[in-house]
Amino acid sequence: MDLQTVLHKDKLNKEDLVFLLGLTDPQDLQAFYAAAYAVKLEYIGNVDFYRGLLEFSNRCIKNCRYCGIRRGNTEVVRFDTPREDILHMARWCYENHYGSLCLQSGERQDEAFISYVEGLIRDIKRIGGGALGLTLCCGEQTEATYRRWFEAGAHRYLLRIETSNPALYAALHPQDGHHEWQVRKDCLDALARTGWQVGTGVMIGLPGQTLEDLADDILFYEAQNIAMIGMGPYVVHHNTPIGNEVVAAGKDSPADRERRLRLGINMVAATRLYLKDVNIAATTALQALHPLGREMALKAGANILMPLVTLPRFRTQYQLYDNKPCLEDGQEECKNCLASRVASIGDRVGWDQWGDSPHFFNTLDRQP
Repeated sequence: MDLQTVLHKDKLNKEDLVFLLGLTDPQDLQAFYAAAYAVKLEYIGNVDFYRGLLEFSNRCIKNCRYCGIRRGNTEVVRFDTPREDILHMARWCYENHYGSLCLQSGERQDEAFISYVEGLIRDIKRIGGGALGLTLCCGEQTEATYRRWFEAGAHRYLLRIETSNPALYAALHPQDGHHEWQVRKDCLDALARTGWQVGTGVMIGLPGQTLEDLADDILFYEAQNIAMIGMGPYVVHHNTPIGNEVVAAGKDSPADRERRLRLGINMVAATRLYLKDVNIAATTALQALHPLGREMALKAGANILMPLVTLPRFRTQYQLYDNKPCLEDGQEECKNCLASRVASIGDRVGWDQWGDSPHFFNTLDRQP
């Protein structure tokens, strides 16, 4: 298969995606990433948007086998950020021209949590007369809950499918009846019906995952009419079943981490080439594997950054994986650092803009 022929196709197929995802030659990768960045310039522009990331609680009812804040991890000190501190940081984001905020937490489905988040959304939307765009990342909920939160004023929701392969999904989760792939997929459908701009994503470089699986993930994004994509390489957490299995098998060497990083960037580029007008995040997990991981993703087609605004005293207790970067940086440092990273590749920050996905508005039929 010829690389230039593939890069100049109007519409890629699964075979093309598998080919692109498997590229390893530095010159081929340079051409691949340059083509993806050109598509970003055409459909998005050389602008990258901020989502201030506020991890407000690490309490979680789920026990996912890869996650550092899984219910069974007794090393974690559980926390809930005081409401006044959440609103203070939301106002800080508004005053510092971020344009958008992302509220993330461990998963809970009790009415107390649902009502708390609903009220929090309404309070945040009062800041600046509704000036802040608002993304939620609070896990699986009922359609009624999604509707309550949407009607309160949030408009984007990120719920990662983790993998479009149900068998691989089962390997990532305990088989207890509470971690089902179909339930996760049904939640994505419910979000779309409710009117959200729907985001999802996958982990890349998982044990047992193939290039075909990753190509299917991109096709899944298309089939679900996904507007925004947050995906990143798998990074080990030391106190998780899968992390322990990977380390015991000798599969977390520098070469393994380099491979997962390359696959992560390849997925960003292939997704940009295939889907063109979606939002794609340059995720922190990429920087966990390489100091310039996020810049690499921006140059391969990503256009969203999520600077951390979690309160410093809680950051070490919200580590989904080991070696999470930026834990020691204050919000000012994080803001300036990311602005420098954006400028270093010739992009600019979309200050004071929500940065909604063009795909959401370009697609007339938003139903899966």
